[in-house]
Amino acid sequence: MTYLDVLWLHTNDQLPVRIVSELDAQRHEVRKLEFFRNRGVGFAERDFAFGGTELDAAPLPELEQINADPQRHGAEICAWEFDVLWLQHAGV
Repeated sequence: MTYLDVLWLHTNDQLPVRIVSELDAQRHEVRKLEFFRNRGVGFAERDFAFGGTELDAAPLPELEQINADPQRHGAEICAWEFDVLWLQHAGV
């Protein structure tokens, strides 16, 4: 598994400002957390979604491609960091 933490710089309050994803070997999302400017958090996994968050159907690009967009700043995180966020916000 790969874990990404991406900050998204924009002014649209309807879109998340941080997206944290767990990816399988083909870079498809398995679990995702979306953090919004109003402090709301949405989350999704294969069989459940909350807060309007959904898993992307297409595989996510490599980190270099994500960071090529000046509005996005991503980093790989470890499984432990993802799991802490998941338990804190999704409680599952």
